[in-house]
Amino acid sequence: MAENNELERTLWAAADKMRSNMDAAEYKHVVLGLIFLKYISDAFNDLHQKLKDGTGEFEGADPEDADEYLSHNIFFVPERARWQYLQDRAKQPEIGKWIDDAMDAIERINPPLKNVLPKIYADPELNKQRLGELIDLIGTIGFSQDGHKAKDLLGRVYEYFLGQFADAEGKKGGQFWTPSSIVKLLVEMLEPYNGRVYDGCSGSGGMFVQSEKFVLNHQGNIKDLSIFGQESNPTTLRLARMNLAIRGIDAQLELGDTFLNDRHPDLKADFILANPPFNISDWSGEQLRDDARWKYGVPPTGNANYAWLQHFIHKLSPSGTAGIVLANGSMNSNSGGEGEIRKNMIEAGLVDCMVALPAQLFYNTMIPACLWFLARNKTNHKFRNRSNEILFIDARKLGGMINRRNKEFTDEDIALIAGTYHSWRNKNGGYEDKAGFCKAATIEEVKNNNYVLMPGRYVGTEEEIDDGIPFDDKMKALTTKLAEQFDKGRELETAIREKLKGIGYEF
Repeated sequence: MAENNELERTLWAAADKMRSNMDAAEYKHVVLGLIFLKYISDAFNDLHQKLKDGTGEFEGADPEDADEYLSHNIFFVPERARWQYLQDRAKQPEIGKWIDDAMDAIERINPPLKNVLPKIYADPELNKQRLGELIDLIGTIGFSQDGHKAKDLLGRVYEYFLGQFADAEGKKGGQFWTPSSIVKLLVEMLEPYNGRVYDGCSGSGGMFVQSEKFVLNHQGNIKDLSIFGQESNPTTLRLARMNLAIRGIDAQLELGDTFLNDRHPDLKADFILANPPFNISDWSGEQLRDDARWKYGVPPTGNANYAWLQHFIHKLSPSGTAGIVLANGSMNSNSGGEGEIRKNMIEAGLVDCMVALPAQLFYNTMIPACLWFLARNKTNHKFRNRSNEILFIDARKLGGMINRRNKEFTDEDIALIAGTYHSWRNKNGGYEDKAGFCKAATIEEVKNNNYVLMPGRYVGTEEEIDDGIPFDDKMKALTTKLAEQFDKGRELETAIREKLKGIGYEF
């Protein structure tokens, strides 16, 4: 993205160097736990100093009263759990036990953090010298900045490290991380200003963090959003809770299998943002043959893609919208009745927009992906009536390489895709089809394409740019160039033959 991540990159390089032989999947808990501890300690210190000074609204306040911190939505940190206390002892062999004790003490006094923080630092396998070096490194984050700026920087570092660990872990990393440029695109397209936001496979909470950023960037109030999530992996859920706590985001995040045990059964969300695992076969589909969620057809037991789509439709409020990342196969598959389910969803007017994504956006898979945008009510007065249309956007040519393996969308790419969707969706938006990029197709056109939703089927190819040079002149220039190349080739061949002849080879 366009953000300057120089500091984050430097910190990551230093932290990764200390990893030694430790697996990235384990190491991430060591590092992210310390970043979280530094964050809440900094936030505590900031308020502690104000309470200690006792001026203005803080007159007569007790800086060691936990309730004072609760009223300001800040976690109370007991003395022996404070960052400075631990950093002063970072070089001592007992440091691991002291950090575990600090995590325990923080959880005991702050119920929302119960069973969230890692207590792995006393593990004999963890190199205590490296741990001390890591504490010193994390101690430098936000060191020269005050209050809000320091905390914001720690939040950015946490988020950046999550992405780097996902990359280091490869396939497993994708289970807790959606690349931030994809999350930003989903949020920019759906514009969750206020209402209920839901993610049924919430990973480390990136969708919620980006929704909060969107609201704040547009001068909204984060309190206008209510956040609901569910995650089946307890370790990933802990990462999410720390990620949201760092940002002061209050969310109802629950643990459990979304299909077998929906922890938000009565929720009807205004916005759904989700990146479910692609093409999973072990989703317990055989136990859910008669589920009320399968309104448009029973999904096959061997692939959960259409179970996810219908679960999210079931969760939408009467005017709700959803943005879901899925494998490309979901757009044209006919196996296991998926084609029939897709047809029923299209004819019910639920599919609003389809976006084909470029390859190499994901750390964890080479499977090509797409975005499904669903709308419960396409006649919703907030936007224009588009009940007979689906917008197709082919974004496969967008994005830039950020390393040898991965691409990401630039801010300009995101503005182009989201702007295209908004101009099509909004009243008097001034939308126009653009060959090779976007097309507003009628339901009849989609029906004639056997209900296949791949944007490439509809957007066509880009029109050739007319450079004003007459065709005959172009052909003349081309044949002249070819003739010149041919003559050069003959000259080279003659020279080679002469050289070979000189050393006794002739043919």
